[in-house]
Amino acid sequence: MIALLLGSTAYGRAADTAGGEVFPRPLASYHDGALGVGAKLLDRIHQDPFNLLATVLFLGAIIHTFLASRFMAVSHRYQRDLEALGDAQGDAATREAHDRLRDQFRFRAQLFHFMGEIEAVFGIWAVPLGIALAVFKGWPVMVDYFARTSYAEPVFVVVVMAIAASRPVLTLAEACLARVAALGGSTPAAWWLSILTVGPLLGSFITEPAAMTICALLLRRRFYELKPDPVLQYATLGLLFVNISVGGTLTHFAAPPVVMVARTWGWDLSYLFTHFGWKAIIGIVGANAAHFVILRGRFRRLSTGTWPETTAPIPVPAPITLVHLLFIAWTVLTSHYPPLVVLGFLFFLAFVEATERHQSPIQLRGPLLVGFFLAALVLHGGGQQWWIAPVLGSLDRWPLMIGATALTAVNDNAAITYLASLVPDFSEVLRYAVVAGAVVGGGLTVIANAPNPAGQSILQAQFGDGGISPLKLFLGALAPTVIVGLALALL
Repeated sequence: MIALLLGSTAYGRAADTAGGEVFPRPLASYHDGALGVGAKLLDRIHQDPFNLLATVLFLGAIIHTFLASRFMAVSHRYQRDLEALGDAQGDAATREAHDRLRDQFRFRAQLFHFMGEIEAVFGIWAVPLGIALAVFKGWPVMVDYFARTSYAEPVFVVVVMAIAASRPVLTLAEACLARVAALGGSTPAAWWLSILTVGPLLGSFITEPAAMTICALLLRRRFYELKPDPVLQYATLGLLFVNISVGGTLTHFAAPPVVMVARTWGWDLSYLFTHFGWKAIIGIVGANAAHFVILRGRFRRLSTGTWPETTAPIPVPAPITLVHLLFIAWTVLTSHYPPLVVLGFLFFLAFVEATERHQSPIQLRGPLLVGFFLAALVLHGGGQQWWIAPVLGSLDRWPLMIGATALTAVNDNAAITYLASLVPDFSEVLRYAVVAGAVVGGGLTVIANAPNPAGQSILQAQFGDGGISPLKLFLGALAPTVIVGLALALL
């Protein structure tokens, strides 16, 4: 019955879709170039009320991310109630009632756990978006939009996260960072500076998602296991997210917000380094140094803790590490072609199986959740161009940079720069401002930069039962955002 109903709906709407109705509407179809920003937004809502509905659903998803920790706390409460029930006792009726209660607690614990997974939030809200599209625009329009949306970036992030988290790559990265940390005596503070300074800059060469994965894993092992206090915890997380976001701007192929515009605007390797790269290095070093000086007392207390015990692993042969790096290179080279990315990943899994003695199990849960998050974010982001493009197009240099930073906090920075590339007559100064603002604001929230969910997924357990607080993350990232922003704006 459902299949027949959906089939009849698709048949009834086919003519509209064939006639050119698409979602989202092309910006040129509004014919509102002579209107001011406020009037333009109102007119676009009037022409297509679904614009407002799509943005309300997007806003609902954003609010949900700030409530995720509360949902997780409710899940843990139901889990404790479930564990407190114990085994059923008594007659058959009593045991049956006991089992029903266990089922209820288990279902509620899993439901609220799913609602509390930040990576699942935008996927959850993609369901009402799809339903609304089917109801108001028609089933063919919904199917066309979901099928036409490019999922190349989510697929790329899933694969590069999985490869970057493999033992040979992590061992190599740790060895490189260990040499830097050794200059400071290999103390926790030296590891902290090494990971947060060198690690993000590696993102310009092995891609930001790979750098985020490696830095988060090393921070979890070398820093967070020493149980830093909450202030140091969130200051470190804020630095990690901000530094990764700007650390990928030394090249034109590693940072998603840069990749989105590099080809359109003709930005090459030389342009990126001379306009962004050296400033990003100064901003990262300055932000880390300022935080280290201010928080040095907390580091001294941290250094008195017990260093986690580790066992010497079996050395990874250099040829195996080289093959892993080649798989990362292949993934970067084919990042815009998901079939080739997946094909390479299948060969990678086969290689891991063949060299099992020098490998650790490939963890796919985290990468898949992050990919799910990004795919859903892309779906929601497409419905926001009706208001983002005119808002960005109406601003001058400094307001544009500040506006791009603020918008990045509530949308993926790659979406911001992509929409900016659609704005006609953008001068070189304005292009710089919007990309600078987008990368600077990439650490303010989990959704602000594509690799952030990867770091959040890896470090979530280090922040207690409630997970990472969006508000505390925002506050922790605020100071490095300002410092790096000043470096990009004034140097």
